[in-house]
Amino acid sequence: MKHDSYDASAKQPRTPRQIRLSTFIFALILVLVVGVIIGTRSQQIMAYLGPIVGIHSDNSTLDLSTTEDVYHLLKENYDGNVDTSKLEDGAATGLTDALGDPFTVFMTAKEATQFSDTLNGKVSGIGAEIGVRDNQPTILRLVDNSPAASSGLKIGDQITTVDGKTTVDKDANTTANLIRGDEGTTVKIVVKRGSESHTFDIKRANVQDPSVRGAMNGTTGVITITRFDSDTGDLARRVADKLKSQGAKSVILDLRDNGGGELDQTGLVAGLWLDSGKTVVTVRHGDTIQQTVTASGDPILKGLPTVILMNDNTASASEITIGALTDYKVATTLGEKSYGKGSVQQLFPLDSGAELKVTIAKWYTPNGQNINHTGFEPNKKVELTSAEQNKGQDPQLDAALKELQK
Repeated sequence: MKHDSYDASAKQPRTPRQIRLSTFIFALILVLVVGVIIGTRSQQIMAYLGPIVGIHSDNSTLDLSTTEDVYHLLKENYDGNVDTSKLEDGAATGLTDALGDPFTVFMTAKEATQFSDTLNGKVSGIGAEIGVRDNQPTILRLVDNSPAASSGLKIGDQITTVDGKTTVDKDANTTANLIRGDEGTTVKIVVKRGSESHTFDIKRANVQDPSVRGAMNGTTGVITITRFDSDTGDLARRVADKLKSQGAKSVILDLRDNGGGELDQTGLVAGLWLDSGKTVVTVRHGDTIQQTVTASGDPILKGLPTVILMNDNTASASEITIGALTDYKVATTLGEKSYGKGSVQQLFPLDSGAELKVTIAKWYTPNGQNINHTGFEPNKKVELTSAEQNKGQDPQLDAALKELQK
C-alpha cells in the first residue's frame, strides 16, 4: 500500500539528533558566508535594498588616511602640546570649510551655545546696542531694564576703553565682545560724552532683548524686527495689536540688519497681512518639496498701506517675509538691495555638544522665485550713508513716512 511503502522508503535512516546537528552545521556555514558577503558588500547591498525598504544610503566613503598620517606625525614630532580635542574640532571645521558654503559650518560646543543664545537674544552683558559713529564705537540703544539702562550710560556715548583696553577705531562687534562676559562679573567702561569723559563700572547680567519693537510716528506704526526667534511671531502680533489700538493707519516694517532665524516664524509674521493658509514660502531639496510654510492668524494689518525697510544685511527669514508680502502686493520695499540668502539650514547635534549647521535646501517665494546670491532690489532705492548715521539721521525711515503720506 502507498502508506506502507512510504514508511519503508527511508534507505538512509536519520535520527532526530543527526538532523539537528547537520542543520546546525549548515546554518552556521550559511551565516558565516552571508556575514562575509554583507561585510564586504554592505554598500552595494544597501544601494540595492535601500530604495525598496525606504532607506537611502550614500555609497561613497571618505579616505581619512592622510588625516591620520598627519595626526601621528604631529604627535611624534611637534615641539609643543598637541591638544587632540582641538585637532578633532579643526578637522571637522576643515571638512565644512572645504564645501565653500559659508552657511554650512561646524560649531564647537561653546560656539553652539553662543549661537543659540544670540539667536534667542540671550546675552550675558550690559544690554546696549553698539554701532560705529564717526569711526568710534557708540551707544545706539539701551535695552529696557538692563544694567546699561540703569547705569547712567546715554545714547550717543562714545566708548573709548573697556577694562583698560582701547576701543579707538575698533568695530562694533569687537567692542561688544569686550563688554560681554560671565553673569555677575563687572566691566569698566569709559565713554566720551561731548568734551567730557565718564567711567562706569557695570555688573553684567543675562539680558533678554526682545526681537520685536514698536512705535508710533504720527499715524504710522513702525514695527522693527531684529531677528526671527521662537517668540517673534507672538511678539509681532502683540506689537501690531498695540499699534492698531493706538490708531495706526499705515505701517512701516523695519527689517534692516535682520539676518533671519527660524523659518516657521515667517508664517506668523506674514499672517499679520495675509489671509490664513496663503503660501508664504516653499522649501525644496532639488525638485522635491520638503516643506510649505503658510500664513496663520488673523490678518489684523490687512489693507493698511505698508512699506518694508531693508538693506544689505536683510537676509534669510527677513527676505522670505519680503518675498511673500511683495508677491501678494500687500507691501512695497524701500532702502537698499537685500543680502540674498535663499537657502535653508538645519542643525545636527553631535555627541560632544558640538553642532553641525548644514545647508539642506533652497526656498522659493509664492511666485516661485529664489534669490540666492542675488537678493531683492527695493521698489524705491534710498541709501543711508555713514555721514547721515553719524548725525543721527535716517533718510530711509523719512522716505518711507513720506511714501505713506501720498
